[in-house]
Formats: sequence, structure tokens, C-alpha cells
Amino acid sequence: MSTTHSDGRAPGYVGSHTLPYVTELRRQFGRRRTQLAIGFLALLPVILAIAFTVGSSSETDSDAGGLIELGTRGGVNFTVFALFMSVGFLLIVVVALFFGDSVASEASWSSLRYLLAIPVPRTRLLLQKALVSATLSLAAIGVLVGVSLALGTALYGADPLVTPFGDGLAYGDAVARLLIAVGYIAVNLLWVAGLAMLLSVLTDAPLGAVGGAVMTSILMQILDQITALGSLRNYLPGHYANSWIDALSPTIEWNDMVVGTFSALAYATVFGVAAWLRFGSKDITS
Repeated sequence: MSTTHSDGRAPGYVGSHTLPYVTELRRQFGRRRTQLAIGFLALLPVILAIAFTVGSSSETDSDAGGLIELGTRGGVNFTVFALFMSVGFLLIVVVALFFGDSVASEASWSSLRYLLAIPVPRTRLLLQKALVSATLSLAAIGVLVGVSLALGTALYGADPLVTPFGDGLAYGDAVARLLIAVGYIAVNLLWVAGLAMLLSVLTDAPLGAVGGAVMTSILMQILDQITALGSLRNYLPGHYANSWIDALSPTIEWNDMVVGTFSALAYATVFGVAAWLRFGSKDITS
């Protein structure tokens, strides 16, 4: 009796069953870089709370004092402050780390060719890596928000949110608005994820993929500050990164968040398709 199919497949082999999501998630979560990244985001609210305590007990200028006072007006305000401190750089680094390290690390360990020799179909491998990276990124954002909200509420109470517009939102309403803001932040980071994934299949150096995505994000932020570019800035990835603040206004302003969502999805799609095409034709030697 033949032990293989006519096309060479072993009995019982199903390409869609290779590299299970749960197995890959468990494997990636067990890596030290994942634990350190999520652990640092969990520790950040604690560091901020200590900084607030030290800052409020020492002599500070009026601007610093006002910033500390705003951040300590309840748990939601504390969470908003933590997000404001993280969105522009820290969360970008975390997302770039999970996506940029996904394929490039396998290549650097010379394990990528063995995965493909199982064989794991290339499209499935890339998809599973992206899904696991997205899960870890969402978990990291969730940890930051969850710890900030719990710690802030425990330390500063469940006071109404003091919005950037000078109005207040009741604690329950503010938490709901905060969830909308966090959802937008996650979607807006998709362009970073797509770029990091593309760089991850272009290079065998994980640090190069992660660093390339982070440096590109920094460059986009610099260009976005150049007013001479005029309306061209609207087309830069990340231009609407801070539009999540609109979710905290007395009446939610959806315009910029909708445009920012489409922008992030468009860039993520372009980068993702480019990564898929390149990985599908790439000669894997490591």
C-alpha cells in the first residue's frame, strides 16, 4: 500500500492544519522579548504613579504641577495620561517588535526553511505569524489600559473624566469612551504592523525589521510637523494617530477617526500584500 498521495503528500497531511494558532501563540508568548515587552507595559502605570507622588511632593513649576494634577483626577484621567505618554513611541515599538521579529527571527535561527519543509504553506505561515503578532499587540495594549485603569481608580478614585475640552464625563461614560479610543489606537497602529511584517520578510535580521519600522514612524512624525507640506501631511501614515482624543469630547467627533481608520487600513493592506508577494517568491536559504 502506498504511503503517500500521488502528489507526494504524506497520508493525513492537511496544509491548513499546520502551524496551529494556539501552538504558535504559546511559543511566542514564552519568548523573553514578549514577556519583557508586556511586563514593561504593565509596569509603566506603576512608574507613572510613583512619579506623580514624587512630583506632587516636591517643588515643581506650574506646567508640571498642572500636568500632574490633571493625571491624578481619577482613574480614567490617569489612564488617558498613560496612553498619551505611550501612543507616540512606546506602543509603536511594541507593535513593531512583535510583527518585525515574527518571520525574521525564524530566518536568523535557520528554522524558517524547516517550517517550510514540513511543509507549512507560505501563505499560512505568514498569516499565522500575523495573527499571533496581532494577538500579542492587542494583549500588550490591553495590559497597559487595564493596569492603568485599575491602579488609577484605586489610587485616585472613580472621578469623572476631565476632557481636553474642559468638560467632564461620568466614570461609566468615560470608560466606554476610553474603549472607543483604545480601539482606534489599535486600528491606527496597523500600518506599523504591516510595514514591520514587510520588513520582516525582506531581511533575516530581526533588529533591522523592528528598527526600520520604528525609524520610519519617527520620520513620519517629523514630516508631519513640517507645516510647509500643507495638505500633503494628511496622506502621511500616522497623521491621524492622535485623533483618539476626539473620542473623549462631550460629543464624539468621528471625522478624523474615520479618515484615520481608512488611512491605516489602506497602508496596512499595501504593506501586507507586498509582504505576501515577496514571501511567496523569496528563496529561503536559512
